[in-house]
Amino acid sequence: MSDYNSIRTAGTATRSAALDAGLRAYMNKVYGLMSVGLLVTAGAAWAISGLAVNADGTLTGLGAAIYTSPLRWVIMFAPLLMVFGFGAALNRLSVQAATFVFYLFAAVMGLSISSIFLFYTSYSIVQTFLVTAIAFAGLSLYGYTTKRNLAPMGTFLMMGLIGLIVASLVNIFLQSSAVQFAISAIGVLIFAGLTAFDTQNIKNTYLQMAGSDDDFLGKSAIMVRCRST
Repeated sequence: MSDYNSIRTAGTATRSAALDAGLRAYMNKVYGLMSVGLLVTAGAAWAISGLAVNADGTLTGLGAAIYTSPLRWVIMFAPLLMVFGFGAALNRLSVQAATFVFYLFAAVMGLSISSIFLFYTSYSIVQTFLVTAIAFAGLSLYGYTTKRNLAPMGTFLMMGLIGLIVASLVNIFLQSSAVQFAISAIGVLIFAGLTAFDTQNIKNTYLQMAGSDDDFLGKSAIMVRCRST
Protein backbone atom coordinates (compact mmCIF):
# COMPACT_ATOMS: atom_id res chain seq x y z
CA MET A 1 0.00 0.00 0.00
CA SER A 2 2.81 2.39 0.87
CA ASP A 3 4.44 1.68 -2.49
CA TYR A 4 1.15 2.41 -4.26
CA ASN A 5 0.72 5.68 -2.35
CA SER A 6 4.30 6.65 -3.17
CA ILE A 7 3.75 5.95 -6.85
CA ARG A 8 0.47 7.86 -6.87
CA THR A 9 2.05 10.83 -5.09
CA ALA A 10 4.98 10.81 -7.50
CA GLY A 11 2.59 10.66 -10.47
CA THR A 12 0.54 13.54 -9.13
CA ALA A 13 3.67 15.61 -8.54
CA THR A 14 4.88 14.88 -12.07
CA ARG A 15 1.56 15.94 -13.61
CA SER A 16 1.51 19.07 -11.46
CA ALA A 17 5.06 19.97 -12.52
CA ALA A 18 4.16 19.41 -16.18
CA LEU A 19 1.05 21.59 -15.79
CA ASP A 20 3.07 24.36 -14.14
CA ALA A 21 5.68 24.20 -16.91
CA GLY A 22 2.97 24.29 -19.56
CA LEU A 23 1.30 27.26 -17.88
CA ARG A 24 4.56 29.21 -17.73
CA ALA A 25 5.21 28.48 -21.41
CA TYR A 26 1.67 29.55 -22.31
CA MET A 27 1.91 32.80 -20.33
CA ASN A 28 5.30 33.53 -21.92
CA LYS A 29 3.73 33.01 -25.33
CA VAL A 30 0.85 35.35 -24.52
CA TYR A 31 3.04 38.15 -23.24
CA GLY A 32 5.64 37.59 -25.95
CA LEU A 33 2.90 38.02 -28.53
CA MET A 34 1.71 41.17 -26.82
CA SER A 35 5.26 42.58 -26.70
CA VAL A 36 5.74 42.06 -30.43
CA GLY A 37 2.32 43.60 -31.03
CA LEU A 38 3.30 46.67 -29.03
CA LEU A 39 6.49 47.00 -31.06
CA VAL A 40 4.46 46.81 -34.29
CA THR A 41 2.07 49.48 -32.96
CA ALA A 42 4.91 51.78 -31.86
CA GLY A 43 6.79 51.30 -35.13
CA ALA A 44 3.71 51.95 -37.25
CA ALA A 45 2.79 55.07 -35.25
CA TRP A 46 6.32 56.47 -35.50
CA ALA A 47 6.69 55.71 -39.21
CA ILE A 48 3.29 57.14 -40.17
CA SER A 49 3.82 60.31 -38.13
CA GLY A 50 7.12 60.81 -39.94
CA LEU A 51 5.43 60.48 -43.32
CA ALA A 52 2.60 62.78 -42.29
CA VAL A 53 4.69 65.89 -41.57
CA ASN A 54 7.04 67.89 -43.77
CA ALA A 55 10.39 69.18 -42.55
CA ASP A 56 8.84 72.62 -41.94
CA GLY A 57 6.14 71.14 -39.68
CA THR A 58 3.27 71.31 -42.16
CA LEU A 59 1.16 68.28 -42.98
CA THR A 60 1.87 66.26 -46.09
CA GLY A 61 -0.95 65.02 -48.29
CA LEU A 62 -0.99 61.79 -46.27
CA GLY A 63 -1.06 63.75 -43.00
CA ALA A 64 -3.94 65.91 -44.17
CA ALA A 65 -5.87 62.82 -45.23
CA ILE A 66 -5.49 60.88 -41.97
CA TYR A 67 -5.62 63.77 -39.51
CA THR A 68 -7.97 66.39 -40.95
CA SER A 69 -10.24 64.69 -43.50
CA PRO A 70 -13.34 62.59 -42.68
CA LEU A 71 -11.06 59.56 -43.04
CA ARG A 72 -9.80 60.29 -39.53
CA TRP A 73 -13.08 58.98 -38.07
CA VAL A 74 -12.62 55.68 -39.87
CA ILE A 75 -9.06 55.43 -38.59
CA MET A 76 -10.13 56.34 -35.05
CA PHE A 77 -12.74 53.59 -34.75
CA ALA A 78 -11.09 50.95 -36.98
CA PRO A 79 -9.28 49.18 -34.07
CA LEU A 80 -12.51 48.88 -32.06
CA LEU A 81 -14.39 47.50 -35.07
CA MET A 82 -11.57 45.05 -35.71
CA VAL A 83 -11.78 43.73 -32.14
CA PHE A 84 -15.51 43.02 -32.51
CA GLY A 85 -15.03 41.51 -35.97
CA PHE A 86 -12.07 39.44 -34.81
CA GLY A 87 -14.08 38.04 -31.91
CA ALA A 88 -16.91 37.02 -34.24
CA ALA A 89 -14.61 35.33 -36.77
CA LEU A 90 -12.09 33.79 -34.35
CA ASN A 91 -13.52 30.26 -34.39
CA ARG A 92 -13.30 30.12 -38.20
CA LEU A 93 -9.65 31.21 -38.33
CA SER A 94 -6.55 29.07 -38.02
CA VAL A 95 -3.95 30.03 -35.43
CA GLN A 96 -1.72 31.36 -38.22
CA ALA A 97 -4.52 33.47 -39.70
CA ALA A 98 -5.49 34.76 -36.25
CA THR A 99 -1.87 35.73 -35.58
CA PHE A 100 -1.73 37.63 -38.88
CA VAL A 101 -4.96 39.48 -38.06
CA PHE A 102 -3.54 40.36 -34.64
CA TYR A 103 -0.46 41.96 -36.18
CA LEU A 104 -2.65 43.76 -38.70
CA PHE A 105 -4.72 45.05 -35.78
CA ALA A 106 -1.52 46.21 -34.05
CA ALA A 107 -0.48 48.15 -37.18
CA VAL A 108 -3.93 49.76 -37.50
CA MET A 109 -3.76 50.70 -33.82
CA GLY A 110 -0.43 52.39 -34.55
CA LEU A 111 -2.07 54.35 -37.37
CA SER A 112 -4.91 55.45 -35.09
CA ILE A 113 -2.58 56.80 -32.38
CA SER A 114 0.18 58.15 -34.65
CA SER A 115 -0.90 61.74 -33.98
CA ILE A 116 0.61 61.56 -30.47
CA PHE A 117 4.02 62.12 -32.06
CA LEU A 118 2.73 65.46 -33.38
CA PHE A 119 1.56 66.75 -30.00
CA TYR A 120 3.96 65.23 -27.46
CA THR A 121 7.73 64.96 -27.18
CA SER A 122 9.49 61.63 -27.50
CA TYR A 123 10.58 61.96 -23.86
CA SER A 124 7.02 62.30 -22.57
CA ILE A 125 5.85 59.40 -24.74
CA VAL A 126 8.63 57.12 -23.46
CA GLN A 127 8.02 58.24 -19.87
CA THR A 128 4.30 57.50 -20.15
CA PHE A 129 5.01 54.12 -21.73
CA LEU A 130 7.37 53.13 -18.91
CA VAL A 131 4.89 54.13 -16.21
CA THR A 132 2.13 52.25 -18.00
CA ALA A 133 4.33 49.17 -18.47
CA ILE A 134 5.24 49.09 -14.77
CA ALA A 135 1.59 49.45 -13.74
CA PHE A 136 0.57 46.75 -16.22
CA ALA A 137 3.22 44.36 -14.91
CA GLY A 138 2.11 44.91 -11.31
CA LEU A 139 -1.57 44.39 -12.11
CA SER A 140 -0.82 41.31 -14.21
CA LEU A 141 1.24 39.85 -11.38
CA TYR A 142 -1.67 40.43 -9.01
CA GLY A 143 -4.12 38.77 -11.40
CA TYR A 144 -1.79 35.79 -11.80
CA THR A 145 -1.04 35.21 -8.11
CA THR A 146 -4.23 36.24 -6.30
CA LYS A 147 -6.46 33.53 -4.88
CA ARG A 148 -9.46 35.83 -5.12
CA ASN A 149 -11.94 35.02 -7.88
CA LEU A 150 -12.01 38.06 -10.17
CA ALA A 151 -14.67 36.61 -12.50
CA PRO A 152 -17.55 38.63 -10.93
CA MET A 153 -15.64 41.78 -11.87
CA GLY A 154 -15.66 40.87 -15.55
CA THR A 155 -19.28 41.73 -16.35
CA PHE A 156 -19.13 44.94 -14.32
CA LEU A 157 -15.90 46.04 -16.01
CA MET A 158 -17.19 45.28 -19.51
CA MET A 159 -20.34 47.30 -18.80
CA GLY A 160 -18.12 50.12 -17.58
CA LEU A 161 -16.02 49.87 -20.76
CA ILE A 162 -19.12 50.14 -22.96
CA GLY A 163 -20.25 53.16 -20.95
CA LEU A 164 -16.80 54.69 -21.37
CA ILE A 165 -16.95 54.26 -25.14
CA VAL A 166 -20.40 55.86 -25.28
CA ALA A 167 -19.26 58.77 -23.10
CA SER A 168 -16.21 59.28 -25.33
CA LEU A 169 -18.39 59.39 -28.44
CA VAL A 170 -20.76 61.90 -26.84
CA ASN A 171 -17.84 64.07 -25.73
CA ILE A 172 -16.60 64.32 -29.30
CA PHE A 173 -19.53 66.70 -29.80
CA LEU A 174 -19.60 68.23 -26.32
CA GLN A 175 -15.85 68.94 -26.21
CA SER A 176 -16.03 69.21 -22.40
CA SER A 177 -12.68 69.17 -20.59
CA ALA A 178 -14.39 68.11 -17.35
CA VAL A 179 -16.04 65.13 -19.05
CA GLN A 180 -12.75 64.25 -20.72
CA PHE A 181 -10.98 64.27 -17.34
CA ALA A 182 -13.67 62.05 -15.84
CA ILE A 183 -13.43 59.66 -18.79
CA SER A 184 -9.65 59.46 -18.37
CA ALA A 185 -9.83 58.85 -14.61
CA ILE A 186 -12.57 56.22 -14.87
CA GLY A 187 -10.80 54.64 -17.84
CA VAL A 188 -7.64 54.13 -15.79
CA LEU A 189 -9.64 52.29 -13.11
CA ILE A 190 -11.55 50.16 -15.61
CA PHE A 191 -8.47 49.09 -17.55
CA ALA A 192 -6.57 48.43 -14.33
CA GLY A 193 -9.33 46.02 -13.30
CA LEU A 194 -9.47 44.47 -16.78
CA THR A 195 -5.71 43.85 -16.73
CA ALA A 196 -5.91 41.82 -13.52
CA PHE A 197 -9.13 40.08 -14.66
CA ASP A 198 -7.75 39.17 -18.08
CA THR A 199 -4.53 37.78 -16.59
CA GLN A 200 -6.45 35.52 -14.23
CA ASN A 201 -8.76 34.56 -17.10
CA ILE A 202 -5.79 33.57 -19.28
CA LYS A 203 -4.42 31.42 -16.46
CA ASN A 204 -7.77 29.75 -15.76
CA THR A 205 -8.39 29.10 -19.47
CA TYR A 206 -5.13 27.22 -19.72
CA LEU A 207 -5.80 25.20 -16.57
CA GLN A 208 -9.23 24.22 -17.90
CA MET A 209 -8.15 23.44 -21.48
CA ALA A 210 -4.56 22.19 -21.03
CA GLY A 211 -3.87 19.29 -23.37
CA SER A 212 -7.34 19.30 -24.93
CA ASP A 213 -7.29 21.91 -27.68
CA ASP A 214 -4.01 23.65 -28.55
CA ASP A 215 -5.64 25.64 -31.38
CA PHE A 216 -8.24 27.04 -28.99
CA LEU A 217 -5.57 28.00 -26.48
CA GLY A 218 -3.50 29.71 -29.15
CA LYS A 219 -6.43 31.69 -30.54
CA SER A 220 -7.75 32.63 -27.10
CA ALA A 221 -4.33 34.00 -26.19
CA ILE A 222 -4.36 36.14 -29.34
CA MET A 223 -7.89 37.39 -28.70
CA VAL A 224 -7.21 38.38 -25.10
CA ARG A 225 -4.06 40.25 -26.11
CA CYS A 226 -5.92 41.94 -28.96
CA ARG A 227 -8.57 43.18 -26.50
CA SER A 228 -5.98 44.25 -23.92
CA THR A 229 -3.87 46.13 -26.44
